[in-house]
Amino acid sequence: MRSRPLIAALALAGGMIAPVLAVTGPAHAAGSCRVDLYDIDANNVAERDGQDELRFKVDGNLFPKFGAKYFAMRSGGDGDPGDFGNPTTLLVGSTNVKFDLREVTPPIIGEGDSLGVAVAHASICAGLSSGDVDYDTTIIQGHDETDYTYTVKLKLTAQ
Repeated sequence: MRSRPLIAALALAGGMIAPVLAVTGPAHAAGSCRVDLYDIDANNVAERDGQDELRFKVDGNLFPKFGAKYFAMRSGGDGDPGDFGNPTTLLVGSTNVKFDLREVTPPIIGEGDSLGVAVAHASICAGLSSGDVDYDTTIIQGHDETDYTYTVKLKLTAQ
């Protein structure tokens, strides 16, 4: 017989607690960021002629898209977002975003060969408040015709 008042008390308490949980939501929600190419520096290029013809592949899209089909860089060179057609994408949730640096060989300009990937990490985005900006830097290095090293900096802006 005592179980009826106990059940009623638990139901009442449960009814009071549930709305509080619904209002507060999860302790940590995944964020979203706009990710832009911010800078690329050619420390050493991959080809023996001293010049790489570069593109970025982001979310299946190749940059630059229009006009010039690649951006030529020499060792010590500096590339800006506009040189590549301002590559950008959205990072949503916990999935990292990749900017694949690709070397093409004119006169046939296609996807080219991947030199490596710069990554915008979802963990950085998750820690930002709306409007906050942070930068994620990746060193891309390897060996093609010669040893190459590029420094790629991505800009993350919280949405």
